[in-house]
Amino acid sequence: MDGLDGLSNPFLDLPQGDNIMAMYIWIDGTGQGMRCKTRTLPNKKYEPDQLPIWNFDGSSTGQADGNNSDVYLKPVAVFRDPFRRGDNILVLCETYSYEMVPNSTNKRAVCVKNMERCADQHPWFGIEQEYTMFDYTGKHPYGWPKNGYPGPQGPYYCGAGSDKVKGRKIVEGHYRACMYAGVKIAGSNAEVMPSQWEYQVGPCEGISMGDHLWVSRWILCRLAEEFNVVISFDPKPIPGDWNGAGCHTNISTEAMRQDGGYDKIIEAIKLMEKKPLEHIMEYDPTGGADNRRRLTGQHETASIDEFSYGVAHRGASIRIPRQVDNDKKGYFEDRRPSSNADPYSVTNRIVMTICLGE
Repeated sequence: MDGLDGLSNPFLDLPQGDNIMAMYIWIDGTGQGMRCKTRTLPNKKYEPDQLPIWNFDGSSTGQADGNNSDVYLKPVAVFRDPFRRGDNILVLCETYSYEMVPNSTNKRAVCVKNMERCADQHPWFGIEQEYTMFDYTGKHPYGWPKNGYPGPQGPYYCGAGSDKVKGRKIVEGHYRACMYAGVKIAGSNAEVMPSQWEYQVGPCEGISMGDHLWVSRWILCRLAEEFNVVISFDPKPIPGDWNGAGCHTNISTEAMRQDGGYDKIIEAIKLMEKKPLEHIMEYDPTGGADNRRRLTGQHETASIDEFSYGVAHRGASIRIPRQVDNDKKGYFEDRRPSSNADPYSVTNRIVMTICLGE
């Protein structure tokens, strides 16, 4: 607890003079955790390349050895800060070694190069981020009975009422905070398992998909601090007859969105069918180990060992929405990425397969 018993911090309305606070955010050595720290800058509007490169102790984040621990932070995207507000900013960063070589967990560097190579195809993405709320211990699902389990799945998906949903204040706060920050949040809903939620980000073109999703995750975790709640992106947080959590990724190119684009959608799916392992390896940060707990062929998933696709089929690897099948153009959904997947790795692997033929 912070000692304020839920009251607002009385010092946050103090003037900042001619300076702003810039919160630098980066992905740590796990490939799924986020770190952050603040620096003071003169108050003006900043583009990413106008912001100073900074550094941090990589030996404390699993990104460097202690005898050569400095890792550089290179700003790549700027958002408004929904917590400090005013002119304060959030700064998403890539990580680089002392030789200015991308860190091993810097998946953005290769992703942006491949997005530039296929920019003429205008790949759009929309990601459905699922997550689960836990109490302050990080071990007990938020709002679940202290002893035992809630009733079986069924009434919770898109539910309303305190007997069906838990944590809506966090969800609503996160939605508004993302809108304020400039994150392209598109929607939200309660999920099949109680205390599990989903929000959608997109459509975003190219590298911006990963940028917006990572910042949305950071905002969610930071906002949940205010409620003493822990956010889990584990793809199977509760064993047994409970749904896992995914990061369903919706994909289209300009050709798919035009009249007659349905044939291009099927062509792309057929290309992905030839590379199932290559995709699974990139669809969670453990090379498929996390997803194996989730992609069982049950609970609205396909088996991790099989590839399938179908119209409106939530038990398939790839779902073609019914409306797309009717319109014969649009997009398709890859349901395999896990909730803790790195969106840079996911979108990079997709364009490598369907746009670059690699």
